[in-house]
Amino acid sequence: MPRGVEVSVVLPAYNEADTIGETVAVTLDALADFLPAGSYEVLVAEDGCTDRTPAIADALAAEHEAVRHVHADERLGRGRALEVAFEAAAGDTLVYFDTDLATDMAHLEELVESVRSGEYDVATGSRWLSDSDADRPARRGIPSRGYNALVRWLLRSDVRDHQCGFKAFDRDALEALLGTVEDDHWFWDTEVLVRAQRAGYRVREFPVAWTPQGDSKVDLVRDVLGMGSQIVRTWWQLSVRPRVTRRVSLAAGTLLVLVALALMTLYLDPRTVLAEMAAADPWLVGAGAAVYLLSWPLRGLRYRDILDRLDHHERWGFLTGAVFISQTGNLVFPARAGDAVRAYVLKARRRIPYTAGFASLAIERVFDLLTIAALAGTVLLGLVATGSTGGITRGLAQAGIEGTTASGRTALAVAAAVGTAAILAVALIVASARSDRNYVRAGVGRLSSDAYAGYVAGVLERFAGDVQAVATDRGAFLRVGATSVAIWTIDVATAILVLAAFGVGLEVTTLVAIGFFAVSVGNLAKVLPLSPGGIGLYEGAFTVLVVGLTPIPAGTALAAAIVDHAVKNVVTIAGGLGSMAWLNVSLTTAVRETRDVEAPTHE
Repeated sequence: MPRGVEVSVVLPAYNEADTIGETVAVTLDALADFLPAGSYEVLVAEDGCTDRTPAIADALAAEHEAVRHVHADERLGRGRALEVAFEAAAGDTLVYFDTDLATDMAHLEELVESVRSGEYDVATGSRWLSDSDADRPARRGIPSRGYNALVRWLLRSDVRDHQCGFKAFDRDALEALLGTVEDDHWFWDTEVLVRAQRAGYRVREFPVAWTPQGDSKVDLVRDVLGMGSQIVRTWWQLSVRPRVTRRVSLAAGTLLVLVALALMTLYLDPRTVLAEMAAADPWLVGAGAAVYLLSWPLRGLRYRDILDRLDHHERWGFLTGAVFISQTGNLVFPARAGDAVRAYVLKARRRIPYTAGFASLAIERVFDLLTIAALAGTVLLGLVATGSTGGITRGLAQAGIEGTTASGRTALAVAAAVGTAAILAVALIVASARSDRNYVRAGVGRLSSDAYAGYVAGVLERFAGDVQAVATDRGAFLRVGATSVAIWTIDVATAILVLAAFGVGLEVTTLVAIGFFAVSVGNLAKVLPLSPGGIGLYEGAFTVLVVGLTPIPAGTALAAAIVDHAVKNVVTIAGGLGSMAWLNVSLTTAVRETRDVEAPTHE
């Protein structure tokens, strides 16, 4: 690393073979105008280029003592390439600007000295201040103004131009900020500025003269939409998440349920729903409860197999009780607080560390999500492939509801596509977990190679990592997978028996299909921790799907959803109360003891 360097200028380069030589020469001349020799360096941050840029950068570094080449074997994304170069830089003042030199280099001294003088922590040029001289065509100017207005409003930023590629940072400030910046590509500029303001750093924005040079590398469809999603993500992290406490979650979830119930009365007569529930066959409802009870020993067996892979060996009966207690906690407390209750039971009664307790829960949750997706997708694709969807469309036609047959076919076509995608995702995750090859990233990479596709791949890789804990043992993997399928098949069988109790009169294949879809979508809706036990969410999703794909009236569908969920919750609470008495566990004590324990997440 060069000694005596005060200012490090980074030039982010992706396939810049035609211009990088001239850009480096202009940059060196501009720095020499106001800085002494040896006090500055220029780093070419070459971002996995596929042209001659790497060779040219090597030649420039060999020719000029002040030039260094920072190479990346693969595309990192603009933001990540900058971070890697800044880590390698020697200066205390870190600068970067776009290699097209769209910003007049006459402003370079002002940019550098704003930070080097110690007056500011961050400085950025701006094309949108009143004194700026920027020639922006409408095709680029209008989206830019809209984007910056949205950032200013939603993220409460005082900066007018977040994406101008002409910025300088104090090293200490930037290093502190990079620990919070998540984006690796174009949104990186915006996120750094927004987080710098929120952290109280001194940020200067000054007008520059700017002239567009050639075509922008920003894809106005893909990248702008991607940056929009990043705005929402940053807004959630900075403005919403800090305010979402357990008390707020409980209040919001309860309010949502009450609002949903109030709105439902506008479209459904509550007396009709109650009459449908009263007319249900009690023997079939009871049979559903008995069938559902069979899934709990399987939950205990599956959890035993997961813990075994984490080197914690416990008896099946104790673990079944722990699962009962945690699921009861999820029904009583918001934000899935029951998950922490299970970790507490393992720690308090068997001295299993919280880390192992939460890790085992993450593995269990991933197998649940994968199983639900795979089952629903497989059943639907099987019906479509064999032409067995006729029962649904015939039922819609017999109902005499105009247009619903066509909408039902459309819904099935869309669901078939979703089912295919779900099965492929499950296959990629399981294949990656069972192999040294990264099939997840390779599969996502075939669809897109930008930074946002990489973010999606990262989420799926974390799921694959959880599966990996079990997948290394073939026997354990098969047992956990098989019990997961059995557990959710029993869950579906319970719903089918409850639907049958209402005399819906559907063909057997249709009833089975609807049972799988309704239960799958309903349980996926419960993933959102908006109400204890997903009460209201499950019923709503279940009802919407049943009404959308069958001639079953909304009142009957809602009544069946309520009874189905109630049966499952009653069995859960009964088992939870019995397990709490057996293991001498208090839910309120468990929640209080785990309040400050952090659980891993899959964000």
